Amino acid sequence: MNNNTILAEARHLTKEYPAGKGKKVHAVTDVSLTIYEGETLGIVGESGCGKSTLGNMIVNLVPPTSGELFLRGEKVTGLSDRDFMRFRRQVQMIFQDTYASLDPRMTVRDIIAEPLETWHVCPDAQATTDKVLGLMEAVGLPAEYLNRYPHQFSGGQRQRIGIARAIAADPALIVCDEPVSALDVSVQNQILNLLKDMQKKRGLTYLFISHDLSVIRYISDRVGVLFLGRLCELGDMKEVFRAPMHPYTKFLLDAIPDPDPHSRNDVAMLINGEIPSPVDPPSGCCFHTLCPYATDECRAEEPALTENKGRMVACHHPI
Repeated sequence: MNNNTILAEARHLTKEYPAGKGKKVHAVTDVSLTIYEGETLGIVGESGCGKSTLGNMIVNLVPPTSGELFLRGEKVTGLSDRDFMRFRRQVQMIFQDTYASLDPRMTVRDIIAEPLETWHVCPDAQATTDKVLGLMEAVGLPAEYLNRYPHQFSGGQRQRIGIARAIAADPALIVCDEPVSALDVSVQNQILNLLKDMQKKRGLTYLFISHDLSVIRYISDRVGVLFLGRLCELGDMKEVFRAPMHPYTKFLLDAIPDPDPHSRNDVAMLINGEIPSPVDPPSGCCFHTLCPYATDECRAEEPALTENKGRMVACHHPI
């Protein structure tokens, strides 16, 4: 990825949900990031860290509590449904649940044709069907599957249908929300290679959400690490994996199983305790209750996301 053209930009996105008795769930807090044309920006973190909520805000499925989102330089947060329709075609999503994301009453033809018909991409029904067949071929689905229903397919095949639907209207940005986590490992590889192939052929841009570090490492150009709804570190994928600067990033990487039985992993000695609750996050740095390097400054003052050696890090004492 060598393109420095900004496609989308999130500024201080925050999402809170009421939790009763005057409390709130802090799902995403003050996240700012930039997505460049033609890149894959990976977002990684533990379950419940806010990855999917962030993706849903970027595709406007969930409105942010505060913050702004820009697409090609135009602000898209706060728009009415009618005004946002100008942008809807440019941002699509591939979902984690390959069955729930497809209407069981619709055939493959109708599922893939829906965005084409919504945006009047083709002049008539036959042209639409021809376009659908071309998309099916592009994602590796035989033409004889055209009139079958979602329940007649495997998980990997249903994800191919979802990918075909996502790329049908030539979007600028596709948010991939754990698109391979429910699939077998061999099928995961097929879908990841398909996504990379589609990106190369069509110039697609991905925001790729996953808890699987190996998947993020394989597909991403840059990676952002979330913890308790906050962005801890953001930078070039190779550099982040080679030399993480935030303690949480280091612990995530150290937790990857090592096949060498003689190697020693100290992560269990370094991290003790439970992850703080998003209903009652700690003061200062959100990671300080688990961090062995925490100081009084970390407990009292929230670190800003600042540039450090070519990447962004939110830590008072980066590694």
